[in-house]
Amino acid sequence: MLADSTAPSARSDDGRSFVIADAAGSAYVAGSLVVVVAGARRQLALIEERSETTPVRLRGRLIGELTEEGIDTRASHAFDRALVEAADVDTVQTLHDTTGAMLEVGVNLTAPGGPARLLPKRFNRHTFWCGQSGSGKTYALGVVLEQLIAHTALPVVIFDPNSDFVRLGEVRPEATGPTAEALRERDIRVLRPNADGDAKLRARYLNMPMASKAAVLQIDPIADREEFNELIHLRSVLEAGEISDILPHLRNSKVPAQRRLAMRVENLRLNDWEVWAGRDRAVTDHVAERPDVTVLDLGGFSTPEQQLVVALSLLDDLWERREERRPVLLVIDEAHNLASPRLDSPIAVAVRERLIQIAAEGRKFGLWLLLSTQRPSKVHPGIISQCDNLALMKMTSPSDLAELGTYFGYAPTALLDRSPWFRQGEALFAGGFVPAPALVKVRRRLTREGGSDVDVPLR
Repeated sequence: MLADSTAPSARSDDGRSFVIADAAGSAYVAGSLVVVVAGARRQLALIEERSETTPVRLRGRLIGELTEEGIDTRASHAFDRALVEAADVDTVQTLHDTTGAMLEVGVNLTAPGGPARLLPKRFNRHTFWCGQSGSGKTYALGVVLEQLIAHTALPVVIFDPNSDFVRLGEVRPEATGPTAEALRERDIRVLRPNADGDAKLRARYLNMPMASKAAVLQIDPIADREEFNELIHLRSVLEAGEISDILPHLRNSKVPAQRRLAMRVENLRLNDWEVWAGRDRAVTDHVAERPDVTVLDLGGFSTPEQQLVVALSLLDDLWERREERRPVLLVIDEAHNLASPRLDSPIAVAVRERLIQIAAEGRKFGLWLLLSTQRPSKVHPGIISQCDNLALMKMTSPSDLAELGTYFGYAPTALLDRSPWFRQGEALFAGGFVPAPALVKVRRRLTREGGSDVDVPLR
């Protein structure tokens, strides 16, 4: 197809970005995909910014050169003058095919439209998922997880504090097609505090590292140096059984530090916690088998500290086994419960520090994070700064959007700025797991949602 000589003219000095000095009369907006044509060379590009000046100016980035084989995303070229034409749906499909974007999560809201797809292979980077209450954040996350579970062999572990994903294994009867059929075949386990048999959500104290055992007991190595030192010398005793097994030994000991440990256990009522595995299987046993999905229903424990015990036990175990290089995606819903910079109890600090370590060093071992929360300020910056993928839903706080712009420079500012006007279920996807930053309307879920809004009762 010949380029329209009346189309806007673009210029690129660096072969990476481009500018259209006068876009008067064009309908291109931030997020539009276009093709720039310079002689025989055609390159796919993304509009990132549209000015409100006169004349209207457009800025954007070059994605790659269109070739007979597809789109070469490793090649882009400078030009003095190129005509600009709208990309069509077939060109976008070529981009998806070239990059391996196969997880269909919705439809694109900007030209040329068509299906929105993510790259499964790029979930080997950490992902930050953000949206205020009511944005559809949890529902949309479920859509993406359905695609990952159905179309990849990547094991997924979901830390689920509000029971939102406990029905992920229940495919709707009316759901049809390859994705629905694949979901029906997956091994999806839901572990709950009050479940029966193997479905109990439990942790094993005797398998936890010494530092984590001390954190559970709220023992500081310096402030409580005598008790901590006694823990070190009790290593063989602590590895022989659960707290209920070692408590009589501590209580009846002639060593004062051991009796103080017994009082600490009793004062904290650790022996009454239902989280301890005893003869039951622990969460680490389930995850070690790498089922397709393990949902940890954390909300049913009688105390919030027990949620932290489960998280710390599993994160410690995965880190200890990191050299096995067995991939797993750790999805942490309401991530502020585990990764907030404001958490200050010993066990909460231990969980957060382990997450910071996994964020910084876990990627090369196959330990990948997906953290979902309402505000970026609720998650420790040492974790957010390691995320290469961003999913942003409705966000009205200017300070939160400015913070996201600081962390995620690859997300065009003009697209971030549209977040306050997103409707429920609309999102900006940016980073390595999408071929180009895109505004998306998320599709319907195929599985049942565990939690949903409560309606106002009417008379």
